[in-house]
Amino acid sequence: MDVIVIGGGAAGMAAAITAATLKNRVTILERAERLGRKLAVTGNGRCNLTNLNMSPEHYHGRRGFISSVLNSFNVEQTLSFFRGIGLITTSEPSGKVYPHSDQAGSVVDVLRFALSALNVNIITNCTVSEIAVSGDGFKLKTSIGPFRASRLIVTCGGAAGAKAGGSRLGYQLLKGLGHSCTNLHPSLVQIKTENKYTRPLKGVRADAAVTVQKRGSGIARSSGEVQFTDYGISGPAIFDVSRSITTGGSDLTVSLDLMRKLDRHELNELITSRLGSGLTMENLLTGTLHNKLGRTVLSRLGYSLSAPVSQLSRNDVGEISNMIKNYELPVIGSLGMDAAQVTAGGIPVEEFDPVTLESRIVPGLFAAGEILDVDGDCGGYNLQWAWSSGHLAGLMGDLQNDIEN
Repeated sequence: MDVIVIGGGAAGMAAAITAATLKNRVTILERAERLGRKLAVTGNGRCNLTNLNMSPEHYHGRRGFISSVLNSFNVEQTLSFFRGIGLITTSEPSGKVYPHSDQAGSVVDVLRFALSALNVNIITNCTVSEIAVSGDGFKLKTSIGPFRASRLIVTCGGAAGAKAGGSRLGYQLLKGLGHSCTNLHPSLVQIKTENKYTRPLKGVRADAAVTVQKRGSGIARSSGEVQFTDYGISGPAIFDVSRSITTGGSDLTVSLDLMRKLDRHELNELITSRLGSGLTMENLLTGTLHNKLGRTVLSRLGYSLSAPVSQLSRNDVGEISNMIKNYELPVIGSLGMDAAQVTAGGIPVEEFDPVTLESRIVPGLFAAGEILDVDGDCGGYNLQWAWSSGHLAGLMGDLQNDIEN
């Protein structure tokens, strides 16, 4: 059977390898110069390819659909697959799994070698502009000429990260075949805030509990590393709540608990213990917070950094403690889709069979990866979705046929 995979990213390569393993003649059409362009830069070049703590709760979308896809090719099967094509992996206490080489390029290379061993035809610098149903298959119009296929797997990725290959092309192609598309939002993206109290902290990192508030009510929470920037805030803990911010509308505030391992009483006692130290305000929080962060907290409250700490009252201590436990930053927006790692939204999963990922609208058409309306948290979850959905789409119903027979 002639199979065309549109898009040579993580999901596309997984789909192509699976389809070729089933003795199909497979061609990948990739609009970039090489396969796996986005994969090669993921995880700051390290490639967090999955997470041992896999659960549908780490995803946004239809939970039942997500569970069906993830269970079809789970983490254990994914790691076994990668071992089988030569990739050695290592895991961190958090559950994140990386290549032992610590290089994303290793992941791309073993996938590329596997494609070559299966004689998958790889055509790069090829942009598909139109798909038409033709007889029992499909006819594709591309930048280098027409193609025909009996089965079609669309894995064009999402709109996020244009520099790494993000595009809206896949949505347009599937809409041309009768599919719909939800609103698209950036996810796993840096957040813009009022920067008066972040710009002086550019480059400072802090361990914090993060709460996104909408008119005083918490709508999302995370914890971990926060990075201050000249435009606002970034870091893993911010990425985890960024989806709630980009889809949450207006009147949002991010609250940072900069000492999440101490309650207010313990923090009050810690600050009070320093009142007789002979220090000036400049050094009151030294050893508690990053020096720049501690001074910014105090300056934000209007304290003179040259004043003696002995002049602080009980109310002053409470005020400082409150600021540390609730460092509020009004949200302005995000850095947008081009800076995002993942797209929130996409082609509705209701339009596909969760057992095969075949279109309910166009028989013989399959889709996988970020193009579908599923996105995961930071930590390897989005790549696991790519592996699982790509593998399932590559089976093209073969698994279901085995079950029925």
